[in-house]
Amino acid sequence: MTQPTIAVLRGIIALALAGSVIVEAMILPAVWRDTEGTELWRRVVLVTLLALFVGAMQVIAVCVWQLLTKVRQGSVFSRSSFGYVDAVIVSLAAAAVVVFGLAALMAAGEAAPGVVGLVCGAALVFGGVALVVVVMRALLRQAIDRESEARTLRAELDEVV
Repeated sequence: MTQPTIAVLRGIIALALAGSVIVEAMILPAVWRDTEGTELWRRVVLVTLLALFVGAMQVIAVCVWQLLTKVRQGSVFSRSSFGYVDAVIVSLAAAAVVVFGLAALMAAGEAAPGVVGLVCGAALVFGGVALVVVVMRALLRQAIDRESEARTLRAELDEVV
């Protein structure tokens, strides 16, 4: 991965993180105020689900930032990368559950069935992306194992030569 690509990705992540802080500071309180006529439990659940979703996205952004740092340093193929990848998987799975919870909340209210279906579809997409990252984690493990084997074979060859 080239340095300009890493810089662009970091810029996008920085903007996303700044936007998420704005959502937490301004949008979530506005949602709370705008739902004033709704039952208290529904307001609490809605704002909590939205906050959990934003938090999951923030975790993913920070982990991808750290993985980009490892790419730049040439150390992404190390066991220390698994912690970040695992955090991304858990955050994506949590986001899927949170989005499905939002769909359930909408279904219990006055939302159109088509909208509820779209939100359920979004939950499935988040779950699917989590599974793709699980596959990528397995590929990372294979790459690390192959690199270790190559080092061992090089060391043995150096001894022979």
